[in-house]
Amino acid sequence: MAAFLSPALHAGARAGDDTARIARAVDDTVQRYGLPGIAVGVIEDGRIVAVEARGELAAGSGQPVTPDTLFKIASNTKAMTAGVLARLVDQGRLRWDDPVTKYLPQFRMHDPWVTEHMQVRDLLVHNSGLGLGAGDLMLWPEPNTFTRADIIAGMAHLKPVGSFRAEYAYDNLMYVVAGEVAAAAAGMPYDELVRRELFGPLRMDGCRVGGWKIAEAGRVAQPHRRVDGRNVPVREDGEVVPDITSMAAGGIRCGVDDMLKWVGMWLDPSNPWLSPAQRRAAWTAHMPMPVSERMREWDNTHFSAYGYGWRLSDVGGEWKVAHTGTLMGMYSSVILLPDRRTGIVILINGEGEAARTALGKALLVHYTDPGNGAGVARFADLLDRERAQRKASQPLPDTSARRPATGTESRALLGVWRDPWFGEVAICPRTDGIAFASARSPLMRGRLMRVGERWLVEWDDDSVDAEALAASAFPGGSDGATLTVSHVDPDADFSYDYGDLAFSRLRDCP
Repeated sequence: MAAFLSPALHAGARAGDDTARIARAVDDTVQRYGLPGIAVGVIEDGRIVAVEARGELAAGSGQPVTPDTLFKIASNTKAMTAGVLARLVDQGRLRWDDPVTKYLPQFRMHDPWVTEHMQVRDLLVHNSGLGLGAGDLMLWPEPNTFTRADIIAGMAHLKPVGSFRAEYAYDNLMYVVAGEVAAAAAGMPYDELVRRELFGPLRMDGCRVGGWKIAEAGRVAQPHRRVDGRNVPVREDGEVVPDITSMAAGGIRCGVDDMLKWVGMWLDPSNPWLSPAQRRAAWTAHMPMPVSERMREWDNTHFSAYGYGWRLSDVGGEWKVAHTGTLMGMYSSVILLPDRRTGIVILINGEGEAARTALGKALLVHYTDPGNGAGVARFADLLDRERAQRKASQPLPDTSARRPATGTESRALLGVWRDPWFGEVAICPRTDGIAFASARSPLMRGRLMRVGERWLVEWDDDSVDAEALAASAFPGGSDGATLTVSHVDPDADFSYDYGDLAFSRLRDCP
């Protein structure tokens, strides 16, 4: 006799299968990459079908990651900042085409015409004409002493590398400015505005922004580095997490439970948090983006663009809305398939760029190419192959013969130098040689080294991702000497924007 299952039982069986599949993918990712901690959530057709948490808040602590554990969501903050601005548009407090100077009269770009024509919408779509990550050294490495007022003042000194609104180049500083525009339009600080307009209405009660106390926040994941194959906590939080300058660009922390509330709102067009008009505005292709070789090969992607805080593309013929977030030792990913009312959230507290990519693709392919059957291992192998090919085609310069520079040979470099937006650095003798020390970014201090005919800075704190930089001085008399710096590693994090620095000599060493 045949057995017949009701539709409800069929749905329950499918949900159970999906939960098991997602759990296996998370386990495979943790094992492949040796992650310290991870939290993953998946919504299918508007329903939460999986919430998975693995690992520890800090390696060796014995404190487990849970669904409410706070992670730095990094640049997934950008969509939240854009969403808050959209709420203010709905409320009539600002317009997308308002000039930025209407709210921040002190705002200046290097080109006065761009200053005059920069609109609120331009702050969100990476079209400023500045180079990739321009000015990010005012944000990272943390902590430093730059303020949001310094960011706004520094914009005038960052020279464009392209034309305004002509091409895409990812930018963090404009989102800091956007947060200040929102604060000015609403008449309250950005962190208070986010709590009022975002966390409160969507009941994202665990999320944190601005300054807050660890003891009042519950479980908080700490970032990690890989050292000799081990996960080591780095730049751990103190008892009080301070307000950070990058707050509107990448400073929010949330757990996967609250991130699923955020994702669920976007997947439900009837949710009144935003009007239909502002939902459309957020997911409109405002700025074309390049389609990478990987996107072509993995996803059969034909178009890519940036909306307001979101990346838009097609994957296997389906519409995809997504973003990633990256900070030292923290990685996040949000992937939405709006037509399926399906979303994925990934939060990692270790060196997880490849893990985020492999897991995200393994979960996504289940919906966009269900016959594929590829899992985490398949995409991890492809990433390994890409990395090997890149290293073969772009070998790093050999700096193994470095030695401490002497005062005699580095005479032209010695002194106190000033960049108009980054401030002063001193290249002066210390007990173990010649020091390079930033006045405003304490982690950017190290020892001047000589490698052949080149100068390198070997950072004292090895958590500074771009381990070394090349420095060259062009003396033109004490008043005309200039100093430039550049990456040694062409794949170094773009936020170490050494190429945007142009130092002039101020005075001799103390």
